[in-house]
Amino acid sequence: MLPSSRRVRAALLVTAAACVLAAAPSPPAPAGIGDPLFPTLGNPGYDVLAYDIGFTYQGDNSKPLEAVTTLDARATGWLDRINLDFARGTVHGVEVNGKKAEFASAEEDLVITPRHPVYPGEELRITVRHTSDPRGAEDGGWVRTTDGLVMANQADAAHRVFPCNDHPSDKAMFTFRVDAPKEYTVVANGLETGRTWAGGRAVSTYRTEHPMATELAQVSIGRSAVVRREGPHGLPVRDVVPAADRHQLERWLRKTPAEIAWMEKLVGPYPFETYGVLIAGADTGFELETQTLSLFERSLFARTGFPEWYVDSVMVHELAHHWFGDSVSPRAWSDLWLNEGHATWYEALYAQEHGKRPLETRMREAYRQSDAWRAAGGPPAAPKPPAPGQKISIFRPVVYDGSALVLFALRQEIGEARFGELERRWVSDHKDGTATTADFVGLASEVAGRDLAGFLQGWLYGAKTPPMPGHTDWRSAAPGRA
Repeated sequence: MLPSSRRVRAALLVTAAACVLAAAPSPPAPAGIGDPLFPTLGNPGYDVLAYDIGFTYQGDNSKPLEAVTTLDARATGWLDRINLDFARGTVHGVEVNGKKAEFASAEEDLVITPRHPVYPGEELRITVRHTSDPRGAEDGGWVRTTDGLVMANQADAAHRVFPCNDHPSDKAMFTFRVDAPKEYTVVANGLETGRTWAGGRAVSTYRTEHPMATELAQVSIGRSAVVRREGPHGLPVRDVVPAADRHQLERWLRKTPAEIAWMEKLVGPYPFETYGVLIAGADTGFELETQTLSLFERSLFARTGFPEWYVDSVMVHELAHHWFGDSVSPRAWSDLWLNEGHATWYEALYAQEHGKRPLETRMREAYRQSDAWRAAGGPPAAPKPPAPGQKISIFRPVVYDGSALVLFALRQEIGEARFGELERRWVSDHKDGTATTADFVGLASEVAGRDLAGFLQGWLYGAKTPPMPGHTDWRSAAPGRA
């Protein structure tokens, strides 16, 4: 029960003050919500409702940006200190509900001491004036491109760009305000709500219409062209590409509306207010499903060695994430297989339908390697922690094809019609929220009309790959021989 009267609040504050006087304050320390893979990520005691983030870019992507981040939050517990995830920036000052607050750094946390303790249910506005440094971003955060900056915050790098509660379980609304020289194009998650010009500079404002996990935040600043077209049901589609490559890339960009329509036919309406492809002049080694604006390396489209069906299927992979991972986000990072397994599944289905790459052939090869993948990275729903200093090493083969294999086995077990119903129910029931592996098992059992926990236990948590329904002749090679 939340305190609701001034008398109760006053009593709580008196009690808190007495406790503070009775004990010496402990030094600032990092906190975390105990994620199995990233124990110090996220912070207990509050729920972020909205972020308002302002960046000032001077045209040099090797220098820190000045920034102001405001969080609107609600306390879920008693707080005499408030921890935010933040690193790679200098904090100039902090306010809590309009009043200056003390702050200190503790590892990758910004630890704030408000003037008065915060009681459960209290609404908070936390404003942090800071820099946001794009240098040394090999481990995520800002990515420097040939003409500016983009973001790549997965899995836990948003706090290297702005102070936040950097865990997908705490989704929030976002507003971005970016002040940049007028010759630069700025695009961010959501829809543009305003742009003003003054003295050779422009301030662009973007807002999301759906909650978003911090790892999915995106701001692109560059000498870019924005290509607009219409998707299914009037969906605004806007692609952001290097201006010099605009015509060369059109053969790929024009595919997006049909790809969205293909996904909608399988799983239901596209879940957000807009979509688009962001092609960056940077070598990242990956593509990324930032919400409403998927990030791709320019080289994916510029190289001549990739067959067309392959590039198409990669585009569909990131698009599929907007249902699986963005709209329905993982409650913990050990639920990552729900993101990547599903995106890989629809990537493979698209390659089968449009590239004549049989799904069963791909799944049989995945089955052959599955035991080795499990030995190296853990089973799909219980992955091993990341290697020291390599946080994105959780993105192993077992969470891609190894997890798509789980979905193939489930479809074999319950049939194509029920599997399709499960997929549509999953993204509908959990839209704009978070979900767990247990939630998926529970819904699969409901749709199938029988308890599937026993069947899925081995597929999700077993050290060895169970027999494939309908394919008892499939064999998995021993680890080290795959």
